[in-house]
Amino acid sequence: MTRPLPSPIHASRLTRSALTAVCLALASTVLITGCAAPPTPVARVDTEKRPLADAIRVATEGLLQQVPPVRERRVAVLDPTLDAGTGQQTNATLLLDKALADQVARGGAFDVLPFEATSLAKASHLLTGTLQRAQGGYGVNLALTDLKAGTVVAQSSAVARPEGVDMRPLAYYRDSPVVVKDKVIDGYVRTASSPPGQKADANYLQRIAAATVINDATMLYNAARYREALGEYRSALSMPAGDQIRALNGLYLSHVKLGQMAEAEEAFGRLVSYAIAANSLGVKFLFNPGSVDFWSDPKLTSAYGMWLRQIAQQTSAAKVCMDVIGHSSATGTEAVNDALSLRRAASIKRRLGAEMPEVLSRLRTQGMGAKQNIVGTGSDDVVDALDRRVEFAIIDCPA
Repeated sequence: MTRPLPSPIHASRLTRSALTAVCLALASTVLITGCAAPPTPVARVDTEKRPLADAIRVATEGLLQQVPPVRERRVAVLDPTLDAGTGQQTNATLLLDKALADQVARGGAFDVLPFEATSLAKASHLLTGTLQRAQGGYGVNLALTDLKAGTVVAQSSAVARPEGVDMRPLAYYRDSPVVVKDKVIDGYVRTASSPPGQKADANYLQRIAAATVINDATMLYNAARYREALGEYRSALSMPAGDQIRALNGLYLSHVKLGQMAEAEEAFGRLVSYAIAANSLGVKFLFNPGSVDFWSDPKLTSAYGMWLRQIAQQTSAAKVCMDVIGHSSATGTEAVNDALSLRRAASIKRRLGAEMPEVLSRLRTQGMGAKQNIVGTGSDDVVDALDRRVEFAIIDCPA
């Protein structure tokens, strides 16, 4: 139990050493109180459904309210926001990018620079954000990370009503043959939802310099500047942390757009090899409705034979066993979707066996129907194309 300090009239009775000890104790208390770190902010969560523009405004206000004021403006970069479920950039995430950057810049604490290597070198903070299907609408998740500490310093979320939210993917993602998600994208999504005080995802932060080059390349691809995009994707892949699914996918897509089909097949083989090693290969094979026949338009399916050839060859080279898992959109009954997705998986297995007979004994089939929809709209168009995918999951080979 701490004794009360003596009153002034009794101080003269204390020894010099006792007085010194009392003074040191008081000084220590003052120093500890004065230097204590400020409390960690609490993430702001708003659950009222609003139009998308209002939800973005509310989430951004909540983010900025957690940032303590400083005398000088700091520099933040915005890594373009994503659909959390698909890893894609969409028309709606473009809207989120612009509104978030504008509002943060108007807030007075930060200058917001484009997501480029030169900007990253100047930045103290990083902005990330996602749209995520939730509560019958879209959750807007925003985070602000201190780049030097690698720690999330503010996080906020709000909910947008689904009306008017345009989730059609941008050209790069629309054209992609695979689900463009890996540990870097997963790390981005986790970072955007991490509460203040937690570390941002290490896989994501360690590869962020390469991500600026990949972003430059993707912007060029979306602008139909394919030769320049190809050069940037090659630059990204030459970087120590540039071996990412987005770069490999962009390399393939750029070669296809330039009519360089031999190079495109080589690039697709690299992409499949990377995805198999990461146990994350989902391919967008489109089928005619209710059928195991590929979509009738050859513009969409002309590359499927090459895709199957490379999947078979890379599976054989890796000496792995895999489940071939069929998926369907949410249209139709559960029983119909389950049966149809299984038939489609079996069809892909047969086609792979025709390419490389030796892989047949190492492939199993499953039909998941609509149980693992990524999008879940049941629109049966470009928006939910990822729901009509075939996945390849690494499994233990039979003894």
